[in-house]
Amino acid sequence: MQRAVRHAVPRAVLRRVLEALSVALILATICFALLHAIPGDMALRIAVSRLGTENMSPAAVEQIRDAEMLSRPLLVQYFDWLKAVATGDIGRSFVSGRPVAEELRQAGGYTLRLAVIAWLLSYALALPLGIAAGLKPDGAIDRATAFAAAAFSSLPTFLIGIALISIFVLALNLLPPAGYRRPEHLVLPAITLALGLMAPSMRVIRDAVAEVQASAYMTYAHVRGFGKVKAFIRHGLRNASVPIVTFAALQFAYLMDGFFVVETLFNFPGIGNAMVSALLARDVPVVMGCALLIGTTFAAISLAADLICMWMDPRLVDEGHGSR
Repeated sequence: MQRAVRHAVPRAVLRRVLEALSVALILATICFALLHAIPGDMALRIAVSRLGTENMSPAAVEQIRDAEMLSRPLLVQYFDWLKAVATGDIGRSFVSGRPVAEELRQAGGYTLRLAVIAWLLSYALALPLGIAAGLKPDGAIDRATAFAAAAFSSLPTFLIGIALISIFVLALNLLPPAGYRRPEHLVLPAITLALGLMAPSMRVIRDAVAEVQASAYMTYAHVRGFGKVKAFIRHGLRNASVPIVTFAALQFAYLMDGFFVVETLFNFPGIGNAMVSALLARDVPVVMGCALLIGTTFAAISLAADLICMWMDPRLVDEGHGSR
């Protein structure tokens, strides 16, 4: 079995790398097509974003059109970008003129900080509540957490953020409302993301624990005299962890969706805010660079989840396909 795991790891890595390239290119292609499908003159929009309306002139618009070679056919622009990416160059921003990699590195650092804090906070809340609910299905904690999960799942992310701003900024004046200058600026965006993440996590954890509790080996542990908590820790925790880890990786999709809303709402200088600003400015290189980063990061997190699950339960290894 251990030999199978060792053989499965290279296959899983190769499969995820190919998935990362495919997802990133598909996202970048969709973004490229959508940006050029928006009505209006792209050179004019870039000139407004770069120079401001007061300094803009027809001559400046034409200068930008020529400098950025926007008159070329779209397929030529797209394949030129692909050739540049193959050499490791993802271009320069149309608006700022800075390398896209530099802009993504700066914005990505802010987003990573926010993501880690929000993810840890969500599981600090979801794990104890989900385990408590799963140990006593249909009990008071289970019903209360089910109601809370349904309530938070039905609320859009921006409404949670607005509610937090109304309470902690406008009513209590305890926290800063937007931007990022001090660590306190992370609190409201992180809580907004964490509450949205917590709701589905809590129910997944509850279901995984309840399924383990109903298994034959847990029944045998109870017959031997172990209580619910002790039996779960000794015999059920590892098995319950596999679906929880898998779902935690899938939540990255929710985080990406949440970043666009939360970072824009709180004017937080991360990847989501950068991509929204680039979309409005028609800054094609930055938008496509963000798409590449999102696609590759998603695949990397999926690979990490696969490897962790294979380590926790070698039975998940499939000799022909790596891991399930």
